[in-house]
Amino acid sequence: MTDQPLSQAFREAFRCHPAGVAVITADPGDRPVAMTVSSLISVSAEPPTVAFSLSSRSGSTAAVLQAGAVVVHLLRYDDLALAQLGATPGADRFGPGIAWRRLPSGEPRYDRVATWFRGRIIGSLPVEGATVVVAELLEGAAGHPPGAPELESLIYLDRRWHRLREAADGHASLTLMDEDPRDVFR
Repeated sequence: MTDQPLSQAFREAFRCHPAGVAVITADPGDRPVAMTVSSLISVSAEPPTVAFSLSSRSGSTAAVLQAGAVVVHLLRYDDLALAQLGATPGADRFGPGIAWRRLPSGEPRYDRVATWFRGRIIGSLPVEGATVVVAELLEGAAGHPPGAPELESLIYLDRRWHRLREAADGHASLTLMDEDPRDVFR
């Protein structure tokens, strides 16, 4: 046992815990919002249900909760720019040059993300600094690239973006995404 405070140990442990990356979009009626999350988890397959955490520091959290419906975009390596956009405070996430459209039900969806699900929020739990959201999925698509989809995954680890790469021995390994891999997503 160390003298390390629990909160410091927690931050260190989760900084080193790899996570997949998703972007959540919603529209409470006045404007679409989007945010990058690394907290998405599967809750149930029947009915399909997910959960994720929204930071109370994000200006989009209240709008997502108010909207009542969300689109969950599961990101791949090719979606790094979208992950960074959704993680940048104050960025115009639906501006010129961003390929998106509204689903027939009204929620905003990014066109280039192959795996997405529309869901309705069925519960939320406010906790200190965040809100845990549970959403039942209503429709969507799971588009995988040809070959080994696990090698196209976008991973968030140690406040940096990574992708899985196949090593010479056939095993997957993590590779940093760019020259300056630190970002604002915390």
